[in-house]
Amino acid sequence: MTEKEIQEDPVPEVQKTAAEPGEAADATEVEVEFAEGLQEADDAAVAAPEPDPGAEIERWKDVAARAQADLENYRKRMAREKLEAIQYANRGLLEQLLPVIDNFEMGLKAAESVEGGELILQGMSMVRKQLSDFLAEQGVEEVPSEGEAFDPNLHEALKQEPHATVPEGRVLFTLRRGYRLRDRLLRAANVIVSSGPPPAD
Repeated sequence: MTEKEIQEDPVPEVQKTAAEPGEAADATEVEVEFAEGLQEADDAAVAAPEPDPGAEIERWKDVAARAQADLENYRKRMAREKLEAIQYANRGLLEQLLPVIDNFEMGLKAAESVEGGELILQGMSMVRKQLSDFLAEQGVEEVPSEGEAFDPNLHEALKQEPHATVPEGRVLFTLRRGYRLRDRLLRAANVIVSSGPPPAD
């Protein structure tokens, strides 16, 4: 291409495309909305009331009072559990001792029927009293049974028998004594319960 041809062929101008009218309008709307949002936030900040120092103090006082009450309840619960642990520490030992006492009482009854065994009976009776005193010192007491109304929380009924005078639901005989440690049952009493008067022939 010659110099003359270059001069005759002008460089095409770059046409600038103007933004569409809708696009300019959209940008303007966004700016307006943004400005309005800032204004609303400023208005809300101005309108928001200042925090009340007195209310804040009262709130923290309430929090402190609740924490103090929780701590006091915890201390009381720990003291109660410690006392219960001391009171019922020997429960397992006492439960294992009860069958030994049962066998001893069976031997005591057998000694009562033996002629010439007064000295043996006297010695066994003294031991029985020592055992009773020891149980009492530990807070163990016998569960009342004979003649009492049957209580499934304290008694274990092995069978029922009719009886002419003892009403239904009353304990006739105690086959094995029951014991409790203070307010807790160590062992239920094995009993025979009356079923009331026998049916008429």
